[in-house]
Amino acid sequence: MRLVVPVSGSAPKTRLASVLSPAERRDFTEAMLSDVVDAVTAAGHEPEIISTAPLDCAVPVTVDDRGLDALVNDLLASTVTDGERALAVVMADLPLVTRESIERLLAPEADVVLAPGLGGGTNAFVCRHPEFRVDYHGASIRDHRETARDVGASVTEIDSRRLATDIDEPDDLAEVLLHSEGAAADWLTQSGFELTAAGGRVDVQRSR
Repeated sequence: MRLVVPVSGSAPKTRLASVLSPAERRDFTEAMLSDVVDAVTAAGHEPEIISTAPLDCAVPVTVDDRGLDALVNDLLASTVTDGERALAVVMADLPLVTRESIERLLAPEADVVLAPGLGGGTNAFVCRHPEFRVDYHGASIRDHRETARDVGASVTEIDSRRLATDIDEPDDLAEVLLHSEGAAADWLTQSGFELTAAGGRVDVQRSR
């Protein structure tokens, strides 16, 4: 199985601009990527990292500045040609991911395995069907279900909080400190972020 981790390295995580500088967003992106690489490696697979710009990573990074849809659809077309080789795609902003959650994603033998994101996106998938293609705009998980049905592919979905939790907004940072002990959590702690509870909700604040 070929397993690819796409990364936006050129201008990462712009929705965190209210709490992180451009340099910090890049460093935090690299920390989250490190957590994903560690989980995939622990599950016994070699991740291929494809980034829109060079990044610091423990494994080699291929630079490809195409948009996500164009990149992934080209990978699907070149990899899943006869149904005998699968392509897995795991997003780089999933710092809660673990070896076990990667193994859950890769275990089903369906033509298409989808891991929904909490906001309606598609955080990871596995494809064995040569006609399946992606469109990450809008509520992509709904579109990917429909696309899989349209090409006659069997579909399985993975209900996993760790795969579902991608980090895009400042409110998402609390999830990292609550549920992860990896590089992204360490980076937030070292950068002065800490958990706070107010109004019945756990959030983060930055002390420095």
